[in-house]
Amino acid sequence: MNADTAAGRIAATVRDDIRALAAYPVPPAADGIKLDAMECPYGLPDAVRDDIARAVRNTALNRYPPGDTAALADDVRRAFGIPPQAGLLFGNGSDELIHLIVQACCQPGDTVLSPWPSFVYFDMAARFDHARFVGVPLTADLQLDLPAMLQAIEHHRPKVVFLALPNNPTGGLWPDAAVQAILDAAPGLVVLDEAYQPFAGHTWMPRLPGLPQAVVLRTVSKIGLAGLRFGYLAGHPDWIAQFDKVRPPYNLNVLTQAALRAVLRHKPVLDGQAARLRADREPLAAGLAALPGVTVYSSAGNFLLARFSGQPGGNAVHLALKTRKILVKNFSGAHPLLADCLRISVGTPDENRALLRALKDILSTH
Repeated sequence: MNADTAAGRIAATVRDDIRALAAYPVPPAADGIKLDAMECPYGLPDAVRDDIARAVRNTALNRYPPGDTAALADDVRRAFGIPPQAGLLFGNGSDELIHLIVQACCQPGDTVLSPWPSFVYFDMAARFDHARFVGVPLTADLQLDLPAMLQAIEHHRPKVVFLALPNNPTGGLWPDAAVQAILDAAPGLVVLDEAYQPFAGHTWMPRLPGLPQAVVLRTVSKIGLAGLRFGYLAGHPDWIAQFDKVRPPYNLNVLTQAALRAVLRHKPVLDGQAARLRADREPLAAGLAALPGVTVYSSAGNFLLARFSGQPGGNAVHLALKTRKILVKNFSGAHPLLADCLRISVGTPDENRALLRALKDILSTH
């Protein structure tokens, strides 16, 4: 195809706002230490992998996924403490469920609102579905600005409010009283995104039956199953029924379902890995905070946000780590509140020590 012809047709056909966006970046994994994506650094034990292999081997690939997911739903309810009154919807990762929520709730121009900076896909999903995204800035110390949130809710009357609990990339877990105030003020739906709940020791899930204006969104990606791409949404059955109308048919493939059900028979393994990361989070935070010019923010996730003030700044530290084959996420240019900030996943003890050694060497040479 002629490139000039393609470019002209794209300009005339693809939405202007989509052409102005950049695709969600997924950098190639280095042959080194990967601390950039909040993945669990621990592989599954052989007994679990063998169970997965048996489940996958017996899965029919020549048939579409079954429409009845009741057995999977029972397993998910038991494993993750979902109230029996709540409806459930499954997605290809929580990203798909975020998209379905916005698609079902928002007419073009309706408002989606969230504290900001937060999970970037809240903004992206709103834009994709012709909604207007309003990010309410956090305070200078990266905490929730409740008065600003309540004022924005009153002014914009959002159809959907997203609250990441804890927040990504800052790690903050907003106080219950503040979350309840937002729940009480919001005129539409409040999505409580608990992607990092296993590391927070806190959840709104048991209170869900008394919160008809809220749903709880989760993923298994952070607890060692990122490759499965499985998310779930719990809420009043009437909410779930509406979102199910816009769910693509067969969105959850048979291999994901089979592998997940096999792994959930070994749920204590996942719980143990999460506990290990929780235990290693504070020593890593202390090691980072002891470095010159480094500020570490309190985190309830499996990651830490660190600001590298002075010289070298966040961009230079990020590049220096990359040359040493240590990947972290650079947020220096993402938002003014995140200047010189790097987000660092909690790794294995050996990976954490290697990171701290590399940072000491980098910072000592400037």
